[in-house]
Amino acid sequence: MKNMIMLCALALLHFTAIAQNQIKGKITDHNNNPLAGATVFIPEINKGTVSDTNGLYILNNLPRGEIRIQFSFIGYNNEIKTVFLTGIKQVLDITLIEAPLESEEVVISGGYSSTQHENAVKIDVLKLNQSTNISSPNFTEILTRVPGIDMISKGNGVSKPVIRGLSKDNVLVLNNGVRFENYQYSDHHPLGIDDAGIEGVEIIKGPASLLYGADAIGGVINFIKEKNAAVGSINGDFNSDFFSNSLGFYNNLGIKGASKKFFAGLRAEHKTNADYLQGGGDFVPNSRFNEYSIKTDGGFTNKNGVFKIYYDYNMQKLGLVEDEAVEQITSRGRKNSIWYEQMNNHLFSSQNKLFIKNYKIELNASYQYAGLLHYAGEDTTEIAMNLSTITYESKIYFPSTEKSEYIVGFQGLNQVNRNYKHAEVILLPDARISNYSAFCLLQYTFFKKLRLQIGGRYDYKTTATEAVGDTSMYNYRESLNMHYGSFSGSFGATYSVSDKLLFRLNLATAYRTPNLAELTSNGLHETRYEQGNKNLKPQNTLETDLSCHYHTQDITLDIAGFYNYIRRYIYLDPTNDTTEAGDKNYRYIQADAMLFGGEAGMQIHPKRVKWLLGEASFSTVTGIRNDGIYLPFIPANKLFFEVTAQKNKLGFLRNAFIKINAVTVFRQNHPAPEEDPTPEYSLLNAGVGASVKAGNQLISLSFGVNNIFDRKYVDHLSTLKECGYYNPGRNFIISLKVPFKIK
Repeated sequence: MKNMIMLCALALLHFTAIAQNQIKGKITDHNNNPLAGATVFIPEINKGTVSDTNGLYILNNLPRGEIRIQFSFIGYNNEIKTVFLTGIKQVLDITLIEAPLESEEVVISGGYSSTQHENAVKIDVLKLNQSTNISSPNFTEILTRVPGIDMISKGNGVSKPVIRGLSKDNVLVLNNGVRFENYQYSDHHPLGIDDAGIEGVEIIKGPASLLYGADAIGGVINFIKEKNAAVGSINGDFNSDFFSNSLGFYNNLGIKGASKKFFAGLRAEHKTNADYLQGGGDFVPNSRFNEYSIKTDGGFTNKNGVFKIYYDYNMQKLGLVEDEAVEQITSRGRKNSIWYEQMNNHLFSSQNKLFIKNYKIELNASYQYAGLLHYAGEDTTEIAMNLSTITYESKIYFPSTEKSEYIVGFQGLNQVNRNYKHAEVILLPDARISNYSAFCLLQYTFFKKLRLQIGGRYDYKTTATEAVGDTSMYNYRESLNMHYGSFSGSFGATYSVSDKLLFRLNLATAYRTPNLAELTSNGLHETRYEQGNKNLKPQNTLETDLSCHYHTQDITLDIAGFYNYIRRYIYLDPTNDTTEAGDKNYRYIQADAMLFGGEAGMQIHPKRVKWLLGEASFSTVTGIRNDGIYLPFIPANKLFFEVTAQKNKLGFLRNAFIKINAVTVFRQNHPAPEEDPTPEYSLLNAGVGASVKAGNQLISLSFGVNNIFDRKYVDHLSTLKECGYYNPGRNFIISLKVPFKIK
């Protein structure tokens, strides 16, 4: 009996050891030298480690099924491997190839965790943690480095991303995969997400309603949080930036740690900016802004799944450059006291993934609170309202093979808008919004070269508003009870001619329902009187997107073209009427429209001159109604050049670099009726930086200057040109980063 018990115990031990998925191996360069400190990361479960002094790594407690692992090291191409875990330990040795430019990334915004080349939808990746990056007081401005991305701005503090000519409610913003809601319909409201703790940005250009629902008619911007700490470590970093143009100071401190099963992190940031200086030196009254943020996360991971909880808090005080403020503010400052808006954003989210045999199940939920306050004087509240949003979703990933993957999902949204009683102006009525949807996505690969992706989705949405005012009032708004239902779908194909050349074709439909402002506005908003239209119908779009990618060890080329036809495009149109106070009336109307254009990009990274990198890109978009009238907020054609020289080791310096870039924006001579033509302009920028060791402490310092020649210019998408102000002039930037390790 005793022997039998012993045998059973040994058998159970043996089974447990076999059932535990483990990957280990060694990371070396092409000369077989070990690479110490190389990063090994699995995006799907947000888990990783680093190689030791001998280049060895090990990852335990991994789930069954297909996973993708990304190996990276500064100065080397990324290596991405797909592994099928079946309950046995695996050895995976990796050789990294030295190169000045990191190769493709693992992306998560396309539905699957896949490489950029594998995905049927092109996803651009912008890394924010690269050592050669130069900071900006306007976070959205950093996104414009990606061809086809621009921004609507009202100074440094208020800006909105533009994707191929579409913006605001036509672009869906995700905070680490969570739909972000903060009154994004207006160009007068900020993005609401700061750069602290953001490691990268994934951008889908074109309709993405299939996966994300309404408001993804123009594309998706997903801000990806920083990776967890490596298993068995506790580390952090302190970052500080100074911007001369706005006398801006940015400071943030983060710390994170991870054990074999648990992980957690905390980061806090403070920003303060005075009124910025235009080209030529004059300050722009009340363009000041101040911001605070706190972000924390924690979770648990094992072979059965990963469970994560996040909390983000962001508070912004943003000066409004309006006639009343300009008249009262006569000296430069940074304190917000009159004519400013305050945004308070809270976001709680839970993101969980279960691994049951070969199935993967995602269960995600979030609660958001967005508070919007407009202050005229120190004791005068013009607008006071809040938006509460609950989102939830579940996805089932069916067992996949090397050729096929299948997803079925359900998503829901419940939203409430409420006004405070002490507010003088009811900008948007009290309202309740609900949206329920179901979708499926199929992906299949034929003869290892052709990957097809097809999917469909159905959404049902309701919008119910309460009446505002009395029927005898000129700005009375009746209650509404609207119902919408819509199908959307997509078909994508990626054909790999070889390891170096691939083509993509994507056909996608998407929709967007009218928002509260478009349906119910009836009052003065900033400098114009806006009138909503309860008869508006949902927008529907059909976009065709064709792109080509080619790369060798020396050069990378990307070319893309698109044609986007939008039925019932919603826009704000000026009328010939004015109010009794003399304010011009604007009314929301609809018309069929089309947007077309493309982007081209090239990166040159000579194999024989590994320290040199050259980049160039060009983007163009035209937006026009069927009657020949041009659409508003369409960016001008843009040409970008950059040259970077970087050495991993240069004497006692580490990761030393110097870069110069030039941006040329062409004349926009096809304005909408309420816009004026905008002349062309060119800007020259430069930066230099390196890391040094003080004892065992690494310190990174960089210095940059934007708009070197202090050019006086105005961008076509700057809303301050209506007030007669130019974009920021010369700006000197000093950045300090101090990483530290506790364990």
